[in-house]
Amino acid sequence: MPAIQHQRRPLRRDAQERRNKLIASAQREFAAQGVNASLEKIARDAGVAIGTLYRHFPTRLDLLLAAFTPRLEEFLDGATTALAVADPWNGFAAYLEHLFRMQAGDRGFNDFLSRRFPGNANTERIHDEMCQQIETVLTRAQDAGRARPDITQADIVNLIWSNGRIMDATRTAAPDAWRRNLHLMLDAYRAERAHPIPEPPMTDEQLYEAMVRLNEVG
Repeated sequence: MPAIQHQRRPLRRDAQERRNKLIASAQREFAAQGVNASLEKIARDAGVAIGTLYRHFPTRLDLLLAAFTPRLEEFLDGATTALAVADPWNGFAAYLEHLFRMQAGDRGFNDFLSRRFPGNANTERIHDEMCQQIETVLTRAQDAGRARPDITQADIVNLIWSNGRIMDATRTAAPDAWRRNLHLMLDAYRAERAHPIPEPPMTDEQLYEAMVRLNEVG
């Protein structure tokens, strides 16, 4: 299934070319500046007026979804690759490495993964599919006795948030610092490292509220 479902009328060739230039410009600018990058600069770099941008993409979220479609499809393919790895723990570790490498390489994509956009069917479906994939890859490692049994997909989403903030802070000074944090956490997730945890995992409702809050403060 495609990461994003688009429904729009076919465009004339010149209009399609302008749209493609806007998407390419947005991909560059979001990757460098994050999801709050200047739409005016995106339009200018694409060689079009800001009004043209808004005709193609009435909201910032419309442009984000168009710009991130290839990244989201690559991201959602990661679980298939992980499940093909014979050792369930190695598949789980490889899945997280794939996810975080994608975050590290694109500031906007890093922002996007940490947020929820209430009322948008595409983003809600993407989030649900992401959580389902995390659950599948994690449960496989748990069933094999390799990952500690008390981890939930909410814990992994929390790791995505925390590592995302590390990436933002170290992007220039130490761009690979996220790998150290990831592998420290992977050691903590191993079944043989398990000790009782004093705090229960977040509920789905708490997770949703927190992700909406990240969007408000971002």
